[in-house]
Amino acid sequence: MLDDIDTRLLAALQKDAHLTAQELSERLNLSASQAGRRRQRLEAEGYIQSYTARLDPLRLGLNVQGFVQVHLSTHGPEHSRSFGQLMAARAEIVSVWTMTGDADYLLRVYCADLPSLNRLIHEVLLPHPAVARVHSQIVMDQLKPDGPLPT
Repeated sequence: MLDDIDTRLLAALQKDAHLTAQELSERLNLSASQAGRRRQRLEAEGYIQSYTARLDPLRLGLNVQGFVQVHLSTHGPEHSRSFGQLMAARAEIVSVWTMTGDADYLLRVYCADLPSLNRLIHEVLLPHPAVARVHSQIVMDQLKPDGPLPT
């Protein structure tokens, strides 16, 4: 169970994962050693899965963000496994969710340009034997950036 201090610690780390034990202690009104032990416990228990850097896709030349719905024609275990391997192997596919509703999967993709997105759809996704069709949506603007999880 998380207590109020754990929740505040997680919220602080989501805003700035570089906080030292001393900085956390000042925010949480704990000693640095207590803050450090709490952080280690939350890491060990899996509440904190990793620390990453958030990069600017435009500065990296990834000018097109899109969401692609994938509809499968068949749902056997071998097709699902090979589709999952394909998703893991493609760097431009940054997130994949299985979905309820009409589509089987929802992919979040970043590509350099529209021809790159077109190639991803027509040369990678559609040729997969389990894929029946795809439906893509291009992001025009992101009003709210990916934020921290509510704690």
